[in-house]
Amino acid sequence: MRAIVVDRFMEPTDLAVREMPSTPLMPGSLRVEVRAAGCNFFDILMVQGRYQVKPPFPFVPGAEIAGVVREVAPDVRRFAVGDRVLASNGLGGFAEECVVSARSAYALPEEMSFEEGAALPIIYPTSYAGLVDRGNLRAGETLLVHAAAGGVGSAAVQIGRALGARVIGTAGGADKCDVARREGAEVCIDYRADDFVARVQELTQGRGADVIYDSVGGEITDQSLKCIAWNGRLVIIGFASGKIPSIQANRILLKNIAVTGLHWGAHAQKDPKRIGEVMDALFAMFAKGQIRPVIYGRYPLEEVPAALAALGGRESYGKVIVAPRAA
Repeated sequence: MRAIVVDRFMEPTDLAVREMPSTPLMPGSLRVEVRAAGCNFFDILMVQGRYQVKPPFPFVPGAEIAGVVREVAPDVRRFAVGDRVLASNGLGGFAEECVVSARSAYALPEEMSFEEGAALPIIYPTSYAGLVDRGNLRAGETLLVHAAAGGVGSAAVQIGRALGARVIGTAGGADKCDVARREGAEVCIDYRADDFVARVQELTQGRGADVIYDSVGGEITDQSLKCIAWNGRLVIIGFASGKIPSIQANRILLKNIAVTGLHWGAHAQKDPKRIGEVMDALFAMFAKGQIRPVIYGRYPLEEVPAALAALGGRESYGKVIVAPRAA
């Protein structure tokens, strides 16, 4: 099969398509013909050797897919050949086929495209669990979403709106602010042109945001504490800026706030039951038209370097998708 194979740490620009043997089907697994694979920032870090997870060489990156089941292990009962599925597979997505655990696979709703299916398994559960489980977001509250046009950001905007919150977003540039507003943000603040702290205070009559969804880190986290409401919750899900902030504990005390984090990937070991519950909630939201993955672009397998460049260069919005097989 054709795949993007990483046999040494390299820059994404050096990635190329190679032929490799098919992965053997293991007990409890499915062989899926990959129709779409989602790109994530950690794919870039993993290829460069800068991610906390370092798979043994050679490996195929790509942690979420959607496609058609072509083979089923004898002990699997939930799926059959021909089923449309999506899965969070960890590795192997940037290839014509991928072997995934049946436990990590879900039936792809009939109304959901393969591209949308590949965009869902990581960013939407992250945003849902971040806002519901960690942020305890309630209807009528104000939610501030940083990087609101990005993958997790646009998902958080849609989910926050579905939960009945008033959503304020931040993004870099007028075009990305347009994306955030289109997905449900009442207001989007261009942080390149405006002081988001002052604008949030103005928009909330000095009260601040009840929940702040922070995937950026660095100075954004520090500034966020200046516009968080009394009893507010700061939800930290990542550090896209590349800088891990330090938080002064007196600020937590003075505003009676909670600072919490979400490591969605750890749920597979720590709380696997919650994964299915969150996915069911997301499928219900999709069926009601409350969420729909935002697709920036669709790249063939040969153009994975360009796909990752769009993501890493902050050019993209929503989700960048790789299509390993020609349409």
